[in-house]
Amino acid sequence: MQTYLTRRAVAVAIGAISAAACLPAVASSHREAPFISGQPRVDATDFYMFRSYAAGRQNYVTLIANYIPFQDPQGGPNFYQFDPNALYEIHVVNDGGNKENISFRFRFKNTSKRTALSVGGKPTLIPLINSGVISGVNPATLNVRETYTIDIVRGDRRVGSVGAVTNVAGGAREFDKPVDNIGDKSFGSATAYETYANQHIYDVAIPGCGNGRVFVGQRKESFAIAVGKIFDLFNLNPLGPETGNKNDLENKNISSIALEVPIACLTNGTETVIGGFTTASVRQGRLIHPSPPSGNNNAVKEGGPWAQVSRLGMPLVNEVVIGIDDKDRFNASRPRNDAQFADYVTNPSLPALIETLFPSAKAPTNFPRTDLVAAFLTGIKGVNQPANVKASEMLRLDTTVMPTAQASQNPLGVAAGDMAGFPNGRRPADDVVDLSIRVAMGALCVLTGPTDTFAVGCKPTDAPAGGLPLTDGVRKDASTFKAAFPYLNTPLPGNN
Repeated sequence: MQTYLTRRAVAVAIGAISAAACLPAVASSHREAPFISGQPRVDATDFYMFRSYAAGRQNYVTLIANYIPFQDPQGGPNFYQFDPNALYEIHVVNDGGNKENISFRFRFKNTSKRTALSVGGKPTLIPLINSGVISGVNPATLNVRETYTIDIVRGDRRVGSVGAVTNVAGGAREFDKPVDNIGDKSFGSATAYETYANQHIYDVAIPGCGNGRVFVGQRKESFAIAVGKIFDLFNLNPLGPETGNKNDLENKNISSIALEVPIACLTNGTETVIGGFTTASVRQGRLIHPSPPSGNNNAVKEGGPWAQVSRLGMPLVNEVVIGIDDKDRFNASRPRNDAQFADYVTNPSLPALIETLFPSAKAPTNFPRTDLVAAFLTGIKGVNQPANVKASEMLRLDTTVMPTAQASQNPLGVAAGDMAGFPNGRRPADDVVDLSIRVAMGALCVLTGPTDTFAVGCKPTDAPAGGLPLTDGVRKDASTFKAAFPYLNTPLPGNN
């Protein structure tokens, strides 16, 4: 009962100023660090974690990790395949600590079918990824088959106990990934791609968990932002309408790894708040073949231990919190080592930068910024903070909060009284752009009041800009996304 009352207090207090508290940001995690900007296939762009809100699925948590940013739909002939030499993982922390307790590990494989045409009496390999209309799973007309396997790892991601996730229908270990949306002609009609892609939603058996679902494939880019104007020194009207600006990602696609897992599988029986983040790793050694032999499409040979090169939990952290010289270091680090980045949270530079661009937006004066420690490193008391939390950066979700039906979701989440939204997890339509930077400018100091109701260590007078109605002018709502798993929309076709 006490927890419920605390949540309601948070909702009422935050809702009182939600309409006047929006600020601009940058793309959630697209090309955010120097090294990863040159490695797009292992660049995590967005991470979502929420109680499933499709009818009858409220006892599941959906985890979605997006990779490979800024995809032009017409990006043939290879389109956008996951890296078969990489390791993609989704991690869950269920004891309030800073080390993963459960990891879902994805490995990919690309197999050429060497489709050839007889040209002048000689079989000649075709230069395209398909030779005709594609329908069904792994048709003969698909020239390159992309598959993947999933393991669940309990304990440390590298030395923990491993179990194979399998297809409920037949027990297969290997799953087919749908090819990207090449174009309407390649799938027979303008609507046929989604029918084809839906055949790649699998019911899966997860050892020790029961059954869940998985989908891996291309989706329409889910993030929305006026990114061009923002990178141009916030070249927009920060006090203008909250909608109406151009979404610079509207004509892009993304590649998604989506899991739906029973809540009971992810919690530990006592702690109801879980943390989550995604990582991608590559081998430390790479040898480039100067002249690959005929019929061998492997231009590189990789080996050695795994090296993590991408990391994403809370949105916008590596973009607007971590200094540019440490962005690669952050991507390579684990949450248990986040103390090395503490100064970026307690003494952030972004609010000061915003003040130089918009002098009326005065940066908060409370140092160290314990309010940002709560927002990014521990969760907010009464919303999504575990009982025995260890400070570390990750997305956190209280799994006891019932999901909000799609039609009733508010893009401002907890700030508008919708306790199933960001920062209590993250749903596709949650406006993390406005909400995250608002917090950076001191919104929690305003919300906590003079008596510090939410124990964030500051007061309203510390944050004179904590309630300014600033916005990037771009916003979506839940109705613009699918109502059921995998929730993200059909990717744009290449013929567009």
